[in-house]
Amino acid sequence: MGAIVVIGAGPAGRCVVDRIRAHAPQPGGGRVVEVHVVDPHALGTERSSDAGPAVRDPSCGVRVRVHHDRAVRLTESAGRQFVRLLGGETLEADAVVLARGRPGIPTGPAEREEAVFADRHDLLYLPGGPDQEHGLESVPAGEPVLVRGAGRAFAGLLAPLTTGRGGRFSQGRRGELVYLPGGFEPLLYVGSRRGVPHHARPGYRLTGGTRPRRFAYEGDARQATAKELAYAYYQELFTAHPSRTKTTWAKFGPAFARAEQGGKEMRALVTKSVPRFADRLHLDRLERPLRGVRFGDLAGLQRWMHGYLAADLERRADPGFSPDLALIRALLDARPRMAGDPWFEGLFGLLADGPSLVCQAELHALARAGVVTFIGAEPRIEQDDGGWRANSLTVPGVTRARALVETRRPRSGSAHCADPLIADLYARGECREAAGLLAVRVPDGRLITGHGSVHGRRFALGSLAAGDTGSDGSATLPGRADAVARAVLSQVFGALVHAAA
Repeated sequence: MGAIVVIGAGPAGRCVVDRIRAHAPQPGGGRVVEVHVVDPHALGTERSSDAGPAVRDPSCGVRVRVHHDRAVRLTESAGRQFVRLLGGETLEADAVVLARGRPGIPTGPAEREEAVFADRHDLLYLPGGPDQEHGLESVPAGEPVLVRGAGRAFAGLLAPLTTGRGGRFSQGRRGELVYLPGGFEPLLYVGSRRGVPHHARPGYRLTGGTRPRRFAYEGDARQATAKELAYAYYQELFTAHPSRTKTTWAKFGPAFARAEQGGKEMRALVTKSVPRFADRLHLDRLERPLRGVRFGDLAGLQRWMHGYLAADLERRADPGFSPDLALIRALLDARPRMAGDPWFEGLFGLLADGPSLVCQAELHALARAGVVTFIGAEPRIEQDDGGWRANSLTVPGVTRARALVETRRPRSGSAHCADPLIADLYARGECREAAGLLAVRVPDGRLITGHGSVHGRRFALGSLAAGDTGSDGSATLPGRADAVARAVLSQVFGALVHAAA
């Protein structure tokens, strides 16, 4: 009999258990799977430290046992996994799936200072973290609110503060999405390191059969990775859209591989072979679109941002720009060995960890409606007697507010997270951080260790796992859970499992 521990009974945990049931071998010959679900707040059962009743699935040979307890430590011996629970029990398993929500980060000195300042002056300060959503009800309606960060967490707070307060989206005369305020929204002034939100996830698939290629580091992993990204991008362009190039991939590919990344020879090759500027890859421009750009006033920056968002929506919906998706696939391929590198993680977040096309269109509508205003790159937010003031080199002037919301990903990451199990794994070098989350191999969710190897018996899924954004074409949680369940069962039984009926 095989044993699996799933830590977390939220959407990710429930989904992976469902897929384990679907793919588990038929009963017989001792091929029974026992799944232990560990969560102190598991739905549908009484809260206690005792294991719940075993639920048997007669069609797939699966027994599920719920433990209303918290997992606090994960160790292994001779390949066996041992999960220690807060109540004292230890579960032994063939494989473990970490499916809890994103781990919290203890408040740091800067956050504590802002909280003290807010309390002293009767202001509102919401630090980042999984509990932030409970404080959004306190965000004042109709007043300026500074938001620091424009990534994934920023996208997540928009709905509670807009449609969650009575607003709604409608279709405009030209088919565009329009936001109709409910009258209780705050006025969000958003600044971030780049000054722009993450790109939307593409709404199409690859057509050119791109295959990742790795280049020798030669002492610079970033340069090698940048070349791999560009190689994948141009391979898709030349093979899927040959009418937009002046030569063939058979000629361009080898010449590109020989050229130095970003060097004169490579630039000349691309300019000669790819006539349209829009078809050429400029990683530096993608990474810092507002670098060196200055506007005369805030209104000028908003006009530019509206165009930026419109162009992103158009490009991410048009299969003619499938090289963008090839670039994302290359980012996913490189992540296991580049996880934790600030340059790579920033690029990954910008290009591969963004919202859906629908959510990006909603952000565009909110910006046009004046609910969201962008204040530029590298904002400097300081305290003053009346609240906070923010300014940026992108645009002159100062924005003031009596409320500040943090949506930046914490930089302290796994080593300092409030989850003792994950913090302990990190301290022992048994997991690797990726932008504050757990680095995993996509799509099977195997945990990547601190040394860069892939752990065969540990998996992570859901919002605490880096790369679980679906940019590889299987965006949905069921798709990711399905891949994880198959990999877990293959590991447990040492053989391929049958497909679900």
